[in-house]
Amino acid sequence: MTGKEQLDRAVRDFIWNIVEIHSQLEEIHKRWAQLLGITEPQWLILMAIDELDEGRGVSGIAVANKLRIHPAFVTNQTKRLESMQFLTRVPSPDDARFVQMSLTEKARAEISKLSIKREALNSAMFDGLDEASVDYLNKRLAAIRKSSRLASQKLNIGVL
Repeated sequence: MTGKEQLDRAVRDFIWNIVEIHSQLEEIHKRWAQLLGITEPQWLILMAIDELDEGRGVSGIAVANKLRIHPAFVTNQTKRLESMQFLTRVPSPDDARFVQMSLTEKARAEISKLSIKREALNSAMFDGLDEASVDYLNKRLAAIRKSSRLASQKLNIGVL
């Protein structure tokens, strides 16, 4: 097998590994969502808000960008989450046409109840990897993510 063939095989293996990991993560997210009585997309929205909120709330655009979904979908789902008392939506102090979203105490408490299970799950998923290995892996994946976005853009405009 030539070097090019070996690289092609390694890339195909990598892609199929990512597909499998994505599938497993979807199942995990569905289960967390079920435990809270919400949908998987709603769970991901809560997780994105939790991740992005630095104390001032988070815009729907920021959540949509983080999850790579349409802002209108975020608006629709966050209204539902608000009615379930999982988040608050308040007008932005900078521009009242936009809202800033934050998790409620109810949401934080429910997510906190899952923390022991989530920590155990993370330990099982990353068994055998130390912090330095996970950090190295994240740096490599970030580089691949950036390159794949560029490749996707090139494919969309017909450069590839």
